[in-house]
Amino acid sequence: MKRKFLLIVAFISLCWISCREEPEILPPEVIPVAPPDSTVTDSISQVKMLGFYLLNEGNMGSNKSTLDYFDLAAGEYRRNIFANANPSVPKELGDVGNDLAIYGSKLYAVINRSNKIEVMDKFTARRLGQINIPNGRSIQFDGGYAYVTSYAGPVEINPNYEQIGYVAKVDTATFEVIARCLVGYQPDGLEIVGNKIYVANSGGYRTPNYENTVSVIDIQSFTEIKRIEVAPNLQYVKADKQGNLWVSSRGNYYDEPSRLYWIDTQTDRYEGMLPVAVSGMTLDGDSLYLYGSEFNYNTFDYTFTFGIVDVTTKQIVTRNFIIDSTEREIALPYGIMVDPRNKDIYLTDAANYVYPGWLFCFDRYGRKKWPQIRTGDIPAHFALLYE
Repeated sequence: MKRKFLLIVAFISLCWISCREEPEILPPEVIPVAPPDSTVTDSISQVKMLGFYLLNEGNMGSNKSTLDYFDLAAGEYRRNIFANANPSVPKELGDVGNDLAIYGSKLYAVINRSNKIEVMDKFTARRLGQINIPNGRSIQFDGGYAYVTSYAGPVEINPNYEQIGYVAKVDTATFEVIARCLVGYQPDGLEIVGNKIYVANSGGYRTPNYENTVSVIDIQSFTEIKRIEVAPNLQYVKADKQGNLWVSSRGNYYDEPSRLYWIDTQTDRYEGMLPVAVSGMTLDGDSLYLYGSEFNYNTFDYTFTFGIVDVTTKQIVTRNFIIDSTEREIALPYGIMVDPRNKDIYLTDAANYVYPGWLFCFDRYGRKKWPQIRTGDIPAHFALLYE
């Protein structure tokens, strides 16, 4: 989940639902969305793009994480596909889907509260195995290994939380954890640049005593070699082609706002900051697309941003890439992805965190392309599927 506030919302929501009715679980369904797409070849990689998966986090404690798939060639959105592909798997995906990625022939879904990673065939979503990771967060790959951030301990908001987090090194052939590297408290996003792994330490459970560092791990020795001070409550890291590492901070939800920072990966030094709120981001070429759903406890309200940053000039291009005012239809932006072929922008809406959310699609100019699609609960994480 994305912030301490979500823990509170989830708890209240679940208590409310238990007094009213069971939360809605949308059944497997195929939904016609758009005309079949015949231009499915990525112009950069020259590889045929088939579609994308969308992992719905599900309400915390309700075992409602689900997996959807958008078939580009058919123009169809297939909802809740894991259940059909794996009818014999008890409890299906599990509790809180936190990250999704494809590596080689496999699809990996990090299921946070279920303390596991579901490993599936990338074409069929059939289950191949499970990797046991306590309170896993994010996943990246290099040289036949998966690297996964882990909070290591249970979900517990405590300013004196003592459990240090770590990065697990997993053999993708055997699904075994072969090494662990200790980092900071509650490590979230990670990125691999050359022979180093960069890890955003959040300290999210230790509010108000947040972490403010990025751990640097040497891949060869798999040891932490440095920590770079940045800002409190770090979340995501993305590396551009210029050698910069872009880091998002959620701030402290009071007087220190969410901001975007960058680090020079050649020197491993903090270089600068852009005054824009970031709750999620994705990099396409030299453009960093982001959304901010910044919550403040002083006002008990959100401020939304839909921005683009030019990573070469380090300038904010726009704070709202949606030009037709349909951002008003989005209650709570929660995930973002850009199609590398045509630059369509996909945004998810978590709605009220309790009931199924929505998937929006905007063209490269920021115009809504087709009516939004109902997803599972708290749609968040994308994975592009190539042939």
